[in-house]
Amino acid sequence: MKDIDVFSYLILQDPGVSPNTSGLPGLSEVRTLAGATITFALVSCVVALIISAAAWALGNINGNPHVAGKGRLGVLASLGAAILIGSANSLIRFFSGINIG
Repeated sequence: MKDIDVFSYLILQDPGVSPNTSGLPGLSEVRTLAGATITFALVSCVVALIISAAAWALGNINGNPHVAGKGRLGVLASLGAAILIGSANSLIRFFSGINIG
């Protein structure tokens, strides 16, 4: 009897399911909602960047290293979040192999 590697067998099997744009009603509304959420999140990142930069500057001016450190961390976090949010569509397209549109 032939020895079968079950893990390789399961990985190599194609289930035959592919994404489509006509499967669900309301898909265009969901895309509109996702776009509006991205816009809101990017505006929130800008506000967080402004507040964090102000805290960083005020912490340095007043000689308060705790506030300056938290402001610096906030600047880096808001910039990182903006980069991830702005590139979310491209990242998902790259890692899933799906043409989102």
